[in-house]
Amino acid sequence: MRKHSLDRWLLTAILIVLLSSSSLAAKKDAKKKKKNSKEVTYDGTSLIVDGKRELLYSGSIHYPRSTPEMWPHIIKRAKQGGLNTIQTYVFWNVHEPEQGKFNFSGRADLVKFIKLIHKNGLYVTLRLGPFIQAEWTHGGLPYWLREVPGIFFRTDNKEFKEHTERYVRTVLDKMKEENLFASQGGPIILGQIENEYSAVQRAYKQDGLNYIKWASKLVDSMNLGIPWVMCKQNDAPDPMINACNGRHCGDTFPGPNRENKPSLWTENWTTQFRVFGDPPTQRSVEDIAFSVARFFSKNGSHVNYYMYHGGTNFGRTSAHYVTTRYYDDAPLDEYGLEREPKYGHLKHLHSALNLCKKPLLWGQPRTEKPSKDTEIRYYEQPGTKSCAAFLANNNTEAAETIKFRGKDYVIAPRSISILPDCKTVVYNTAQIVSQHTSRNFMKSKKANKKFDFKVFTETLPSKLEGDSYIPVELYGLTKDKSDYGWYTTSFKVQKNHLPKKGAKTTVRIASLGHALHVWLNGEYLGNGHGSHEEKSFVFQKPVTLKAGENHLVMLGVLTGFPDSGSYMEHRYTGPRSVSILGLSSGTLDLTENSKWGNKVGMEGERLGIHTEKGSKKVKWEKFSGKQSGLTWYQTYFDAPESVSAAAIRMNGMGKGLIWVNGEGVGRYWQSFLSPLGQPTQIEYHIPRSFLKPKKNLLVIFEEEPNVKPELIDFVIVNRDTVCSFVGENYTPSVKHWTRKQDQVQAITDNVSLTATLKCSGTKKISAVEFASFGNPIGVCGNFTLGTCNAPVSKQVIEKACLGKAECVIPVNKSTFQQDKKDSCKNVVKTLAVQVKCGKGKKN
Repeated sequence: MRKHSLDRWLLTAILIVLLSSSSLAAKKDAKKKKKNSKEVTYDGTSLIVDGKRELLYSGSIHYPRSTPEMWPHIIKRAKQGGLNTIQTYVFWNVHEPEQGKFNFSGRADLVKFIKLIHKNGLYVTLRLGPFIQAEWTHGGLPYWLREVPGIFFRTDNKEFKEHTERYVRTVLDKMKEENLFASQGGPIILGQIENEYSAVQRAYKQDGLNYIKWASKLVDSMNLGIPWVMCKQNDAPDPMINACNGRHCGDTFPGPNRENKPSLWTENWTTQFRVFGDPPTQRSVEDIAFSVARFFSKNGSHVNYYMYHGGTNFGRTSAHYVTTRYYDDAPLDEYGLEREPKYGHLKHLHSALNLCKKPLLWGQPRTEKPSKDTEIRYYEQPGTKSCAAFLANNNTEAAETIKFRGKDYVIAPRSISILPDCKTVVYNTAQIVSQHTSRNFMKSKKANKKFDFKVFTETLPSKLEGDSYIPVELYGLTKDKSDYGWYTTSFKVQKNHLPKKGAKTTVRIASLGHALHVWLNGEYLGNGHGSHEEKSFVFQKPVTLKAGENHLVMLGVLTGFPDSGSYMEHRYTGPRSVSILGLSSGTLDLTENSKWGNKVGMEGERLGIHTEKGSKKVKWEKFSGKQSGLTWYQTYFDAPESVSAAAIRMNGMGKGLIWVNGEGVGRYWQSFLSPLGQPTQIEYHIPRSFLKPKKNLLVIFEEEPNVKPELIDFVIVNRDTVCSFVGENYTPSVKHWTRKQDQVQAITDNVSLTATLKCSGTKKISAVEFASFGNPIGVCGNFTLGTCNAPVSKQVIEKACLGKAECVIPVNKSTFQQDKKDSCKNVVKTLAVQVKCGKGKKN
């Protein structure tokens, strides 16, 4: 008895100790969370985080458009580029592809992504949707929503609101459980509900206004301790902040709809997204920097670059006609490499604006207009020496001189100079002193051994069971399970209705998009397609009919679902009108006078032959050199050497899909040429996490006949071509300056103009490929000499840079004109340098 009593006493004592320890730990944890929690509010100047006003430099990075293995590198590079915030959409159709079944793993691991951002000391803006657009299939809305009875998207519709609320609460509750809101010590300081709703609101009239008010109340009622924005929503209901999207919000944004709201820029487009059929497009960094400086000079306090890293539309995730590569011209390209000078010049801009932080956030604004093309905007804090000025020249052709506070400042054409103390120019938006790079695609030696292609060809359906009297709408037929939908029908032609000898009948098919392949009596007639701007098209081809029964087969092809506009749930595509012209009996309309058989997808898709396991379910044959369309190609390859980014070039191919080790690389479309006669995209990113060292399975589904898979090759991607292009009249780098109290002070004794060349990683400068101090022309990767050049230019650069990971060259006459001779005295000199980076012998 005694022993048992003692045991019970000891057990009780242990439990008490454990409970008290647990309670103490819980209190300690709660205290720590409270200490780390940050209240986020706002006023008419800025967001206020933990009692401090903030200038926010944000960049859009979408977690499904890269891999978890890439996230740390991309986020780290974004921070080094001067960002303090990452913005991302939340992709409803990624997280709930099937109703009620949520996925937050792999590329959909939103929690992991946000925690990585937090680990790097950055804030997060969460753009929740439910609709996101984003050139993402269906604008992020899951397909199954279309099939909810009585539903209308994005309006005061009971069914849509019920599903939206469930989705919104699921995501936000998950964020709350993980303590990811700033009010819990997490990084999320701002949320967005809906997206660019003003573009469709008029279509829904009062129901649209009711819906936007409902969406506002929904997130506000959850009391998550963060402000919420609505972009492109000029009259956002309180307390939502209306925000701007566009290229030049400093001039196009009408401003907040209440005096107590700050000016926020949720999308500053760093380039133009591309669709198949587009020529190359880009937006200059000078234009981006000008627009940002102007916005901040006009009371802006937040800019978000859309995109900062675009990434890849893996698998079938892109919206209709949108390329697999997304926003590649962003500061971090598709592969996560720094696209210079866009990356570096914006980094310098953020540094310059940070020097202006105190007067911008606490000063009083003033404006002067010295001339038609010039403008001065400055901020002064009363009772202090705190002052910052923005001197703008809107003349696109000539420099202008602005007199400000007794001093003359020469401002380059269409540019803004930033003076963080109203005296010292530390940055000009048009004068780039950061380095430039050119991207290289180097053919892999290891991966490009002779490919042993095997093929499996789809069987053409001769006659599917008739189940409709018109061709079924293609979105509804495929239900986003495949890009492909089959249509078959048969029709009889009497012998006396055939045209006379020498005449031909014509098959005519009008389609709402996106593409189409056609066969008649087993013979391939060809294909047709629309475009992003004009989705509808007509396929028309002369044919020879036979007396009796004829069989028509069509393959409707999707390139993604629509991603914008009103009434998306009623958007249709696919073949709509089919007729035979030229019969002596007149036009034969097959649209409603025939039974149509339908089938979704390819047999290879159903069997999963893009995977190692599924590939064993069919008999593969050796590739003979010429192949009909609708063919699967299979081969194996070793991973490209090095750890650099890798890609596959789809030379010789037509249109289809790519998989590596079962992972969807994306859609390719080489046969859709731009006005320049070239495919819009040639290289397709294969993330290193998709690859094994050896024997990687490559599977391609090709729609078109007679392609040449032997021309495909694998490449390694780098930016080892590094350049500088600096004029002798440029402003020295902002890196020379710092702010101490109200004074802007030089960090170095000698503030001078220099050009810096720096290799990535452990690489060193192995060759000087071009150097000229004079009036060279061209761009990085393609410089040529002008009419003026210092003969010692290359010699000077080689002495300063060869064998080094980084070198700094003074940009002045004394560096390059050592004999004091100047053959072109009246020319303002520019230093252009191009070097090659590579591995040193010891590396």
